[in-house]
Amino acid sequence: MKTLDSLSFTNKKALIRVDFNVPLNDAKEVADATRIRAAKPTIETILAAGGSCILMSHLGRPKGVDTSLSLGHIVETVSEILGVPVQFVSETVGEKAMQAAASLQPGQVLMLENLRFHSEETAGDESFAKQLSNLADIYVNDAFGTAHRAHASTTIVAQFFEDQKCFGHLLAKEIKSIEKVLKTGEKPILAILGGAKVSSKITIIENILDKVDHLIIGGGMTFTFVKALGGNVGKSICENDKLDLALSILEKAKQKGVSIHLPVDVVAADDFSNDAQQQVFEVSNIPDEWEGLDAGPQSLENFREVVTKCKTILWNGPLGVFEFPNFAKGTIALGNAVADSTAQGAFSLVGGGDSVAAVKQFGFEPKVSYVSTGGGAMLESLEGKTLPGIQAILA
Repeated sequence: MKTLDSLSFTNKKALIRVDFNVPLNDAKEVADATRIRAAKPTIETILAAGGSCILMSHLGRPKGVDTSLSLGHIVETVSEILGVPVQFVSETVGEKAMQAAASLQPGQVLMLENLRFHSEETAGDESFAKQLSNLADIYVNDAFGTAHRAHASTTIVAQFFEDQKCFGHLLAKEIKSIEKVLKTGEKPILAILGGAKVSSKITIIENILDKVDHLIIGGGMTFTFVKALGGNVGKSICENDKLDLALSILEKAKQKGVSIHLPVDVVAADDFSNDAQQQVFEVSNIPDEWEGLDAGPQSLENFREVVTKCKTILWNGPLGVFEFPNFAKGTIALGNAVADSTAQGAFSLVGGGDSVAAVKQFGFEPKVSYVSTGGGAMLESLEGKTLPGIQAILA
């Protein structure tokens, strides 16, 4: 893998694709700087090696120039986190950007304006990518969150750098973490898949059945499997057009020797709200007016037993409607089990929007091995796809 160690940055300008697509509050201040902090090690390494850094990112989904989404709003926060004054140029390409890049000295950092002010960015335009490449000597991709997009700054630009391109620390870590689950992980390997729909996870399930020993299925997906097996799921979320698919997944798992673990009981509610009445039912025997919103106590005991005996754990998706505190117990209990297993030496990777949100909300982030920064990119990796942003560095 081509990492920062494989290139010399002395007196070189590095064009770094970072993912600074951070939330802003009403005062246009950074509301969550996680992504900025995640890029810090790469920037520090290049500066320490005698190079300078030109940072490029998108922010939001502007249609043309939109000053409310200018990266100028985040310069102060980036400077504070890096401990280095960050220069800002109100252009992405063009005369001003060229001059700012040309006058950059070793140890300095420059941030370009929002890439997506130009429609050429998302179109993967070659001449726009060429203009970006003219700003620097080396290209570094450190934005896993956009590595599944064949955009100008994530993929196309790499072709202008021949052997002067590499992965940043963050992207390299993401690739290694996913490889650990899919290729090099110590057995037994466990995947925990939650979330609402089987349909959104089909390709992941099909790809990982060859790699895992155990698969825990939780969240709303549960009820499609339970109904397919002849159970009564009441008002629980269920994809009635995916019952045959659920049965075929169970059959494939059986043929491949993968143990599938479904909840055996659920915490159900008489209404979809935090304050609804709740009761525990067998998962296959939920009364018609009730809906399952969380895994039940016996299920959690069973899941804990599986988690603690596995050496490699992938967690994608919550076990229940964790946004409601009264139905977050299952997700919290699972988080505790994964954290305990990690403390005993297991490798644990958490990824996908809702599971990352849950891990952060309940304080599990420092207790697992790795939390992925890229939702869609991680899902496509788990589906077995080679991401264009990664392929561009390897090419």
